[in-house]
Amino acid sequence: MKFKHATLLTALMLGSAAFAATPKDTLVLQQSNDTPTLDPTANYDTGSANMIENMYETLWTYKGNSLREFTPLLATKVPSFTNGGKTLTVDLRKNVKFHSGNAFSCDDAQYTFERNLVTNSAESGNWFLAEALTGTQANANDDKTVTWDKINKSVTCNSKGQLVFTLPKADPAFLAKLAFSGQSILDKQWAIKQGEWDGTEKTWKDWVGKDVQGSNLSKNPSGTGPYQLVNRDANALLFKAFAGYWGGKPAIQNVIVQKIPELAARQQAFLRGDADLIEAGSRANIEEQLKGKPGVVIVDGLPNTSATGIFMNENIKASDALGSGKLDGNGIPANFFSDANLRRGFANSFNYAQYIQDVQQGKGKQRTMLLPDSFPGYDAKIKTYSYDAAKAKSYFQKAWGGNVWKTGFTLNADYRAGSVAAQTAMEILKKNVEALNPKFKINIKAKQWSEMLNDSKQGKEPMIIIGWAPDYADADNFMYTFYSSNGYYFPRSNWKDAAVDKWLDQARATVNTAERNKLYSQVANRAYEQAPYLLVPAGVNVFAVRDNLVGATAANYNPMLGSSSLYNGSPWKVLSKK
Repeated sequence: MKFKHATLLTALMLGSAAFAATPKDTLVLQQSNDTPTLDPTANYDTGSANMIENMYETLWTYKGNSLREFTPLLATKVPSFTNGGKTLTVDLRKNVKFHSGNAFSCDDAQYTFERNLVTNSAESGNWFLAEALTGTQANANDDKTVTWDKINKSVTCNSKGQLVFTLPKADPAFLAKLAFSGQSILDKQWAIKQGEWDGTEKTWKDWVGKDVQGSNLSKNPSGTGPYQLVNRDANALLFKAFAGYWGGKPAIQNVIVQKIPELAARQQAFLRGDADLIEAGSRANIEEQLKGKPGVVIVDGLPNTSATGIFMNENIKASDALGSGKLDGNGIPANFFSDANLRRGFANSFNYAQYIQDVQQGKGKQRTMLLPDSFPGYDAKIKTYSYDAAKAKSYFQKAWGGNVWKTGFTLNADYRAGSVAAQTAMEILKKNVEALNPKFKINIKAKQWSEMLNDSKQGKEPMIIIGWAPDYADADNFMYTFYSSNGYYFPRSNWKDAAVDKWLDQARATVNTAERNKLYSQVANRAYEQAPYLLVPAGVNVFAVRDNLVGATAANYNPMLGSSSLYNGSPWKVLSKK
């Protein structure tokens, strides 16, 4: 049967709508978290990427489940560089419409990349685009070498209607960078109509570094993708297939994305057939609650290209998170984690084997560095920490000249609400640390995803568990992000090491693979010594789907895409039901 919009909207507002069975033309997804933004320029989290990748399109995307091959979207083909790797000319697809009805042209693509460069900030995924096109990660407010002329000349439209990128130096990762969902093409006329930047030199300075997460474009998006937003509220989003989509009519005509914080509620909806794909929790949750149940198919053995760590912030910028603000047992000072012995104590307090068993059902791997082991540059020979109460006690007794052991501490630690794996990790750490000394106290708390993201990027979180999914398939995207004092995650950890910064900059300056790998090994060794993070073991990815859902397979699973990161599923347009 066909689902009428009125029925869909009723279900949407209910939040936990119960269908006897979801209709063949309707996909119901359930997740624990909210969606921070629907503006591609501000997109830099998997929750937002899940939606944006289905509403908007990049010039090209990853082909099937490959991490190295691309297939064109708004480009007619994946181009090759000329001019010694500094010029990229892109032929654009014709007869493409935006959801607004506006026709797609090169002018939209130029506007998109210029807007990304103008508003570029540490809170968006545009720093690596800026680095490639303007030679710096910074925007014009933070780096005076970034001028309108430099931005305007870096991306242009020629007389043939082709999009031309001009790089100051060759960047072998540039094609992969443009496949990131944050580089999705915007509807220029629609954006301007919504009150966004008008694309001119006259007004560009007013928009430099501007936070567009909650932009009018986020509230009223218009992409070229197969699905368009129909409605949204605090707990759900409703999408319908875009009738004017150039790529053909998808089988799934309606998509409902519901925010259901409770894992048990999501699982029950899934088992009843009220939801087609859910954020199903850890491997343990899937195998214990879903595997073998009627109507459920398990897809296992999938690659994991994310990296997760427990952050220990060395410069906490929120007095209300510090308790007393002193090392007196009732709180912690802002620089509590600046002591390496303290960090080593925490690193030896985490039971990695228990996490692998309890969360990953024995199918996990303790990595040596915050880099997927499938990526070039990973070094399996780097030492790792293990759960050792005696070593942990020894390090805690040395920390802060013995004062930590003497006075104790009260520490606040947060994890993403609804994430069973993150909660379990924090509970393991809390139990083991508190068992060492009755004066040690860790208060763990669930926090909404968007709130945790915003607070942590401002350095307000003392300790959090958070991961990184790659923007593009290169070791630099992880190593620089986690370990450089200029990296995206630096405000969350505030760990700085001059030698590490030097090695990472050197790795960016060479195309010699062996030399880069050697430098990354040096970084990993130094990180082991200093323990800026607790490295959470990586699991083998697994997901559950309803047995009538066609297309959610390993062949369509690509860990570089946001839809794979959260639902462990596939782009909506490749799905159908039988």
